[in-house]
Amino acid sequence: MEILTYTLKWSEVILRWGHVLFAILWVGNSFLFNYLDNNLNKKITSEDIDGEGYLMHSGFFYKLTRLKKSPDSIYLNQLVIFKWQSYLTFVTGILLLFVIYYHNAGILMVDKRVLVMSPTTAILYSALSMIFSWLIYDFLCKSKLINNDFYFVSIMLILLTILSFGLTKIFGPKFAFLSVGLIIGSNMFANVFTVIIPNQMNIINSSKKSQKFDMTLSLAAKQRSIHNNYSTFLVLFIMLSGHFSFLVYNKYNWAILVLIGIISGLARHYFNLRGRNIHKISYLYISIIALIILAVIIFLLKK
Repeated sequence: MEILTYTLKWSEVILRWGHVLFAILWVGNSFLFNYLDNNLNKKITSEDIDGEGYLMHSGFFYKLTRLKKSPDSIYLNQLVIFKWQSYLTFVTGILLLFVIYYHNAGILMVDKRVLVMSPTTAILYSALSMIFSWLIYDFLCKSKLINNDFYFVSIMLILLTILSFGLTKIFGPKFAFLSVGLIIGSNMFANVFTVIIPNQMNIINSSKKSQKFDMTLSLAAKQRSIHNNYSTFLVLFIMLSGHFSFLVYNKYNWAILVLIGIISGLARHYFNLRGRNIHKISYLYISIIALIILAVIIFLLKK
């Protein structure tokens, strides 16, 4: 084995390992903070405290307090900001994209049965799909549409359908499937990098100057965080898609992906509501039944 090939193999091993590890950390943080926000007791009459609660872990009680105002300046310099998990998940993912797919674009990306094109063109299409998807999503988030959950979610599902179908007309089945995950994952990272962290830093800087911070920054950051939270199940499904080729190479793989997105989003919604002590078990039942029905339909269509 040539030294370059051997080095690339080890690079792939380390990057895959790191990508999964950092993704676990990122998803864990997302789920924890979303759960805490939903479970804190907010029936508190206080000028400083917005909500509080308690946790038990490893034999110790932990008191959690969410503040309306910034903490003392001594604590502002000791803040723990969860960002590197997101950044490193994205960086390792992009490096994997280059090491595995872009390096072998003529084999792993181009499928002449789908579309005849050069490896360079395939790489260009891949990069542009991520860039333009983010621009469209970010534009919609900043538009008035974001104030209507039903319309916003409906538009997102329509765009997911168009994207999933369109990519199957450009790339081979496996990379088309993976590209949807790349796009959603990149959007999740961009939410953190361009909205959540900058807004948090703006709030921290205002607090250090003893200025009243803009609450709309908090709301915008939280909104993007919630979008990431609902996207998580689908992205994880796509990350593991290499292990279920019977779905990836299915004639209707794009439709399967969209339906999995709806089902996983509904399941995530159940858990988010449950965290707010709203028990809509029917949502979970519907998602499970829908998944079973989808599996049966796929089986029947293959006959």
